[in-house]
Amino acid sequence: MTAQTLEKPAKTAMNGVDVPTFLATLGVVGETPEIAKFTFRANGEWLSGTHSRTAFTGFHGAMQEMKHRREYDVECDHPQVLCGTDNAATPVELLLAALASCITAGIGNIASIRQVKLHAVETSVEGDVDLNGILGLDKTARNGFTGVRMAVTIRGDAPQEKLREIVEQSVARSAVFDVLRNGVPVSVEMAG
Repeated sequence: MTAQTLEKPAKTAMNGVDVPTFLATLGVVGETPEIAKFTFRANGEWLSGTHSRTAFTGFHGAMQEMKHRREYDVECDHPQVLCGTDNAATPVELLLAALASCITAGIGNIASIRQVKLHAVETSVEGDVDLNGILGLDKTARNGFTGVRMAVTIRGDAPQEKLREIVEQSVARSAVFDVLRNGVPVSVEMAG
């Protein structure tokens, strides 16, 4: 056998993921772990009633201040049945969207690293809230979700067991899943 016959084929870009750059990034972070520390920011403003807008302009990452290629924003509101004007999704719906997006992004990355061609990834997420807590009518009711359920449908050029492993790895590495499952310290202070 020659050395050439023992080499694995190079991994190629797949599913919209630049796999060689992703692997190079893993190598750089492995050599310089502090480069992996990021701080993300969101800046919100009240518009009217329960309607608000939150902007995302920049973050700290790779040991430097960085800007998105453009400013992004998202609006939130409450539906009319909850005394809002229903101008946008509710904040808790955005939390569900964050979970769906994080798991889906992870699936895309992991499938690409494993060189599995994806045909479709769909998620369905729902969460239960008892409004008696938010409304202050029942001190024993949580203000937030009492449960969240997610279903993932994935189709690709791999056996179902390999696709299941990709989903499981995405869940294991999801930042949003981790925050929801394990909680995180949060502080709120009055500024100015």
